[in-house]
Amino acid sequence: MSSSKQITFNRRSFLKTSALAGGGMLIGFNLFNACSNNAKLPVDISKLNYNDFNAFIKISDEGKVTIFSPNPEIGQGVKTAMPMLIAEELDVAWEDVYVQQGKLDTKNYTRQVAGGSQSIRRSWQPLREVGATARQMLVNAAAAQWGVDASTCKVDKGIITNAKGEQLTYGNVVKAAALLDIPETIQLKDPKNFSIVGKGKGNVDIDKIITGQPLFGLDYKAEGMQYASVLRPPAFGKTLETFDATATKAVAGVTDVIKFGDKIGVIATNTWAAMKGKKALVAQWKQTKPAESTADHDKKLVALLNSDDLKIRRKDGNVKQAFATADKIIERTYEAPFLPHNCMEPMNFFANVTPEKIYLVGPIQTPEGTARGVAKKLNRDESEVDLQMTRMGGGFGRRLRGDFVLEAAELSHRTKKPIKLVYSREDDMTAGVYRPSSKYKLTASIKDGALTGYRLQEACVNANMYGLIPNFFPAGALEHYQVESGQIKSNISTGAWRAPYTNFLASAEQSFFDELAEALGTDRVALHMQLLDKVKQNPNPKIKYSPERLQGVLQSVAKVSNWGNAPEGVYQGLSVYYCHNTHVAEVADIIMDNGTPVVKKVSCVVDCGIVVNPLGAMNQIKGGILDGIGHTMYADFSFKDGTPSSKNFDTYKLIRMAQTPRIDVHFIESQEDPTGLGEPTLPPIGAAVANAIYKATGQRLTKQPYEKALLENKAKVLG
Repeated sequence: MSSSKQITFNRRSFLKTSALAGGGMLIGFNLFNACSNNAKLPVDISKLNYNDFNAFIKISDEGKVTIFSPNPEIGQGVKTAMPMLIAEELDVAWEDVYVQQGKLDTKNYTRQVAGGSQSIRRSWQPLREVGATARQMLVNAAAAQWGVDASTCKVDKGIITNAKGEQLTYGNVVKAAALLDIPETIQLKDPKNFSIVGKGKGNVDIDKIITGQPLFGLDYKAEGMQYASVLRPPAFGKTLETFDATATKAVAGVTDVIKFGDKIGVIATNTWAAMKGKKALVAQWKQTKPAESTADHDKKLVALLNSDDLKIRRKDGNVKQAFATADKIIERTYEAPFLPHNCMEPMNFFANVTPEKIYLVGPIQTPEGTARGVAKKLNRDESEVDLQMTRMGGGFGRRLRGDFVLEAAELSHRTKKPIKLVYSREDDMTAGVYRPSSKYKLTASIKDGALTGYRLQEACVNANMYGLIPNFFPAGALEHYQVESGQIKSNISTGAWRAPYTNFLASAEQSFFDELAEALGTDRVALHMQLLDKVKQNPNPKIKYSPERLQGVLQSVAKVSNWGNAPEGVYQGLSVYYCHNTHVAEVADIIMDNGTPVVKKVSCVVDCGIVVNPLGAMNQIKGGILDGIGHTMYADFSFKDGTPSSKNFDTYKLIRMAQTPRIDVHFIESQEDPTGLGEPTLPPIGAAVANAIYKATGQRLTKQPYEKALLENKAKVLG
């Protein structure tokens, strides 16, 4: 699948080149589709207009290469990994590569998005083709200068050598190369010959990050910029009735107070004045929608699970019959709360709305959709929106929603000033978009010592599993298998949260399988291997996971974790899962410390195909595991009459450094095309921890957060 390959097609529709007035070559390319035919490239780098491009390579006379990374960078490492793909096929020394963040280009890009762990997976082939095309043009230019056949020339780190041993650098031929026709045929490297891909490369922004140079949205400043803080309804379901801004306007630094919709924006010369002015506002609110509480949601979700109102998502065989003839039925209901995103960098954005242009700068995962939303909000043409992306201090799905960008744009439009909107931590947690609260009821039947039927029922607030989930494991492994889902509507805003749907579903299912293995009197690894063998024996094109690859990570994690042979006092829990196109298996090692379970170590095996940047991949894997442990164990969030239970970290617990375990990461060697890594290691860790806690305490945990559940169970025992 990933071996050296020759590609032939009309490159004219894919690449545009131009000689630069100051020397060098510029290559503009479309990341996923052909560059639009009317795209025009500048001939003078000093007058470069980024709106003409979606991404490009720039090569100087000295052979230095600048690669523009098109996708938003939220810490997942694409600003390093995507240019690595181009540099690999371009065949340049990585130390000669400079990386810059591209900007939004709706004309030439598709899916300029950070989400779904898809950036590398979707760009693997196109970006390699871009680099290979540029390399071939440079070789063709050198061959023409020597008067030899290009096929007799070789390239190594930006130096072209002919059969006589003569050499030219990319800088020597870049001007001539820019004038050549784009080649009809290119040759991609065989992965075994990679010198950049597969080698750990440090974050291209690391020096700026550790020295505090401007990179993030909060760092951005512009001449004449003022700051905005917004007062929003104190509870979901309330709207603004009246307000008094007298005290606010008396705060030094406050320059304006703007009502927009049910919100009040305080404009000031600095963030302190804006936030102080907001606190001084006196507002009256009225209840216009139901004042919802978590207790009410819980009752409705339970009623929905026990009703006939769930929609069947997948139905294999006859589950009812399997249950009716079973020797034993096992049923569990698993529960998870709403969760805020809590990015370390709160929501913020810069907007300068002028009669000619709408200038937007800041951290956003969906730049194109957000730009479109701003244009619609202000009744302007999309072509008038100029959006630049900054590095993000976390996203986790919160920055898929550009509501804060709309706020900044509207305030700039109304004040006719450049505005920097900044959320406080309290704003972030109380006016956010939350992971929906959910419940899963899992039922399985056992007959003659074998698993015969399986039913998954989901009830969520505002959202349900998407179409792929019913085709994940254990789909295809059981003759009688049924998946159903339903939702209750709420005025509490919900949305994607890291590894949507699977972030808790994996915990529920893999905890349930641990209980099933115990009931069957078999080992967890053995049970999964048997079920996956059945999938291999009866292949189904609808199944999204690979049974062979799941078995591979399962067998590997059992070996590296010493599964089943842990030292005395160490309790192990296993979980194996497929999501976001990646197969992962994890084993958590837990010890008891004064009656409290403590996660000491996690062994993780990942099959994500070719690993583009092992250093970045390790960061993503460990980050997903730590994020998963923290929220599984500690994160508790609820609503009372539409008001969030927590407003800051004094009442909302995140994992602390002292609670982080050792994490051992292992990759399955593969020549398959790469898949996602930003999310797949988070979903399985919840069950690995829960299963280990069961081994240590004898308690089957079904409700997150587990720390709270353990304390409640302890209180019950003590009476």
